[in-house]
Amino acid sequence: MTSSIIHILSTALLTLSLQACGSSTKIAFNPTVPNPYKVKAENFDKPKADELRTGAEQTELYVPYLKGKRVGMVVNPTSIIGKETTVDSLLSLGIKVVKIFGPEHGFRGNASAGMHVDDDIDKKTGIKAVSLYGSHSTPTKEDLADIDIMIFDIQDVGVRFYTYINTLQHVMEACAANKKELLILDRPNPNGFYIDGPILDPQFKSGIGLKPIPAVHGLTVGEYAQMLNGEGWLDNKLKCKIKIIKVANYTHDTPYELPVKPSPNLNTAQSILLYPTTCLFEGTYLNHGRGTLFPFTIIGSPSLKGKYSFSFTPKSIKGMSETPIFMNQVCYGLDLRDYDTNIFRKTKQINLEWIIALYKASPNKADFFNSKLSNQMLPIERLIGVADFRQQIIAGKSEAEIRASWEPGLSKYKTMREKYLLYP
Repeated sequence: MTSSIIHILSTALLTLSLQACGSSTKIAFNPTVPNPYKVKAENFDKPKADELRTGAEQTELYVPYLKGKRVGMVVNPTSIIGKETTVDSLLSLGIKVVKIFGPEHGFRGNASAGMHVDDDIDKKTGIKAVSLYGSHSTPTKEDLADIDIMIFDIQDVGVRFYTYINTLQHVMEACAANKKELLILDRPNPNGFYIDGPILDPQFKSGIGLKPIPAVHGLTVGEYAQMLNGEGWLDNKLKCKIKIIKVANYTHDTPYELPVKPSPNLNTAQSILLYPTTCLFEGTYLNHGRGTLFPFTIIGSPSLKGKYSFSFTPKSIKGMSETPIFMNQVCYGLDLRDYDTNIFRKTKQINLEWIIALYKASPNKADFFNSKLSNQMLPIERLIGVADFRQQIIAGKSEAEIRASWEPGLSKYKTMREKYLLYP
């Protein structure tokens, strides 16, 4: 395995062993001497022995390795240590951060979904911020020329059509091609307790799905990086030299509520847990809460008046959704804001009954999946990942019948996934 997993050895001398491609670097710490690589106390409370700690929070495990190196960082507003950004924290610890790379929504997270983001100079730090959601999605040779090591520190939500894992792939490919090392500061997957959905058919490969994984993949970013390397999925089957700082005291069943929203429209814990199911409605002629303060938790359209009593009116909201579908029109449909998301933990499945029911209730069935009706829609095949889902819903297939068509691919993926797990 080409990746590196960091182990803490509780002995008289705390030793960090960073291993990759057969090499080993060891950095020793004397526990009787104050650790110079800890973030300021006011920014980060002292953790308990069994407390979950993200990779970024464990600065003692990687800051010494970064000393003297020119560092590039792939980050966004989820990249935090306590109350500070990872960038600001590492700068305060004397790390030479020379360049910032931002994914969809930008480094500071102020761009709407799908909006082109330009390169810029970060106003707070004065560091150049390169957009990976603008003129190019992969760092260029020129972008990496003045960098010794890259850091990837972005919170994912465990879903194939959430674009940050695609950013990870592009960064790994660039690092592999330019012989740069990638340090991954791993974070929990809030939807990591299950795996579900069909495997992406390559014919529907797009910016919201690149590799043959299910809709809900059940991996952390670090684990997915190992899969990209191990399955030979990087361009030209290159291997990226990676080191992973694992999340401490974490399992895939650990409930995890994000301290900050991972993107503008995933603004609540409820929306994050509903997202694997409700994002499918981006492939339907329905509003799924964009243009409200409750995206991905409410669903409806004007045509469902008389079918559902709950209603809402999408508006233009800067930084979230400037031109939502059915803007300024009263929509009727489902209110899932109080839905018991523990049901997902019990069933280990996304909910297909909602899309089945809303299709049945729709008076204009020919429009339901017609992505030509709005530039806010995507073809449902890009989201679900297979060709037959649309026709299955139209034909009135049951959830059980639809699920049966996902096999044996889903079961084969679950077996393959086991090779790359860092956590039980």
